[in-house]
Amino acid sequence: MFPEELVRKIGAYLVYLIYTGRKDVSGNDWGDAFADAIGGMHLDSPVGIADVVFGKNCWSVKTVKAKDPFTSTGIRLISGRCSPDYSYGITDPHKDVQKTGEAVLSIWNERINIATDHYSRVRTAVMVRSYDLLSYRLFEEETTRYRTTDYHWTVNSNGNLTGLDRDGNVRFTWQPHGSQFTIHTEVPDGSVRFTVRKPPTLQKDDVLKSIGFDGSWITILD
Repeated sequence: MFPEELVRKIGAYLVYLIYTGRKDVSGNDWGDAFADAIGGMHLDSPVGIADVVFGKNCWSVKTVKAKDPFTSTGIRLISGRCSPDYSYGITDPHKDVQKTGEAVLSIWNERINIATDHYSRVRTAVMVRSYDLLSYRLFEEETTRYRTTDYHWTVNSNGNLTGLDRDGNVRFTWQPHGSQFTIHTEVPDGSVRFTVRKPPTLQKDDVLKSIGFDGSWITILD
């Protein structure tokens, strides 16, 4: 799903970030890189599904860190805050965890409904990055609704709610404190793997010299 030319553009943006001294790549950075590569617009909005748009297509962009992106088989995608208290009046999420879990998925589904009202394709673009920012893995998938009754919800040892599919696999985690919703996602075998060469770091003195900086640029006020 990622043509070679697109991967090279994404890689070039990442090299640029490293060169300018970036110690890590945030979700906003990944949104900027993806939008730049496809010629789209990064909305940079904390609300909703659509992060990057191009025509009638939109993407939710997610990045996660892994010790070795090339061998990672499963990742967790933080997918926003879903508050059943605000949306459904559920003040005690542990009183009926099944009801709470179904409410959380309903909130997620409604966000997708809103996105599909405005865009013909709603997808998720994922970048798994290494700790040294030199190895990456890319894949894209449909951003899907979930049938709320297909999952069984329990409480784990941390007091968080976990949604299990019919085979007993954990598919979701929801944290009552903060209402953070996480989707457990498998990394497809066909995802794109690539590395970048570490560039030299841009030095402060070189930057100041290149812009002709001198002491007159600083004005000390009484």
